[in-house]
Amino acid sequence: MTDTSGKKQLLHLVFGGELEHLEEVRFRNLNELDIVGMYPDYASALTAWKSKAQQTVDNAHMRYFIVHLHRLLDPQEKAAS
Repeated sequence: MTDTSGKKQLLHLVFGGELEHLEEVRFRNLNELDIVGMYPDYASALTAWKSKAQQTVDNAHMRYFIVHLHRLLDPQEKAAS
């Protein structure tokens, strides 16, 4: 996907996996993590996250997350946002 809108890309990663326990974020098997994708903005990432979360609603141990990669790539951005 190419973003040609001229807006600043605020990269987000959506991924998930099955947790060992509901009380903490520790995955049962790192080799089975589901990397959903990279998205140019939070709205796109949220749409992907909702879709995957709804598909796995019957498994209480399955969790999906959105990582704000732009904050890791540019720490000054975090302070401003």
